[in-house]
Amino acid sequence: MLLRSPNNPWTVAAWLGILKAGGIVVTTMAALRATELSPIVEKTRPSIALVDHRHLDDVRVVQEATAPDLRVVGYGGDAADDLTRRIADKPTEFEAVDTSADDVALFGPTSGSTGTPKITTHFHRDILSIDNTFGRTTLCLQPQDRVACSAPFAFTFGLGMQVVFALRAGACAFLTEAAAPAQLADLVAEHGVTVLATAPTAYKQILRAGKAGQLAKLRVAVTAGEHMPQATWEELHREIGLKVIDGIGATEMLHIFVSAAGDEIRPGATGRPVPGYRATILDPDGNEVGPGVEGRLAVIGPVGCRYLDDDRQRGYVVNGWNVTGDTFVRDEDGYFWYRSRTDNMIVSSGYNIGGPEVEAALDTHPDVVEVAVIGEPDPDRGTIVCAFVVLRDGVAGDADKVTELQGHVKGLLAPYKYPRDVRFVPSLPRNSSGKLQHFKLREIVETEARA
Repeated sequence: MLLRSPNNPWTVAAWLGILKAGGIVVTTMAALRATELSPIVEKTRPSIALVDHRHLDDVRVVQEATAPDLRVVGYGGDAADDLTRRIADKPTEFEAVDTSADDVALFGPTSGSTGTPKITTHFHRDILSIDNTFGRTTLCLQPQDRVACSAPFAFTFGLGMQVVFALRAGACAFLTEAAAPAQLADLVAEHGVTVLATAPTAYKQILRAGKAGQLAKLRVAVTAGEHMPQATWEELHREIGLKVIDGIGATEMLHIFVSAAGDEIRPGATGRPVPGYRATILDPDGNEVGPGVEGRLAVIGPVGCRYLDDDRQRGYVVNGWNVTGDTFVRDEDGYFWYRSRTDNMIVSSGYNIGGPEVEAALDTHPDVVEVAVIGEPDPDRGTIVCAFVVLRDGVAGDADKVTELQGHVKGLLAPYKYPRDVRFVPSLPRNSSGKLQHFKLREIVETEARA
């Protein structure tokens, strides 16, 4: 069953209800457009889509175009057939369907660096495993906690923080459908939130807005999705004494597997393997390397990558290790320090954006001859999407064309994926065999950032 909704109580109820009925949940972001939903629907083949009434249009488009048998049910609205009306006369008692530990519970779509969605597969035991590891040993929620998280449930970071961890600890989940960082800080203070999870860039924006004091009563703060700069961590600690728990996870692994909390934190380091996991650094040939040597981060634990019918499984799992798309270095004490991404993924404000996906969207514009998309360093968002565009002859590369191309991408992809920087160039760098050299464009923006 497909779920499409912002973070609200109906979505949590639907998620729990599907699992209790023995179904498989495919949670998607409300921001996704029909072009992004279509491949997810084609691969997961949901029989029913439960959709917030405000976000039905794109699902209807997919239904009419490629999934005529998909049953679309809206909820939260005033329509006569709305789910909230249809359940009014239903029994309040329900006996959950017996499921096994290794029955599939979740299909987690993830746009990889190629832009083609991969569908991660997670069992019922995986849901408990992430709480038994990071949840119980590092996060350590208490029943009196109120937990807020800016990540949508479609990001397993948000699903873990506000559904799995909070409910299993008997804590309260404080749900927000959308809130800018400064507004989120105000909500934290106003509603007595004790645990906050959000992206590093959100903490940075809270600091810049002069709102750090609104977080002063937090018991725990967590960040993931992108590396937290040491300067941001230290500023929060200096201003309000907050020790932010950094961590790295992946949709493939369901949640965080390297982290540290309290006195175990080393500012600037992501942390050490969460109890239950092992982590190492691999060289390009898949061999483990020692401390001080950069390489690909690899992890083994109670959860692991299982792509649904996808040859890319062989690239993510190497000799039993789950190999992420990140370059790290491990120190002598076993702490892991982030260096960079190793693939074409652009991580902006905690959101993963596949560069090729944005390129494909821009390629559909009639005025675009060629395009290359890279990540550009940005002080506020960590990285932004930057597009180098070759226009057809006679078309002016001006501010109006920038706005037009940005709007074109927003019409095809989730709005957060649009290129914030569009640069018009006469040609793109290629090697002797004609292959596009993205690295040369990265050198340009990285040199500018250092200047």
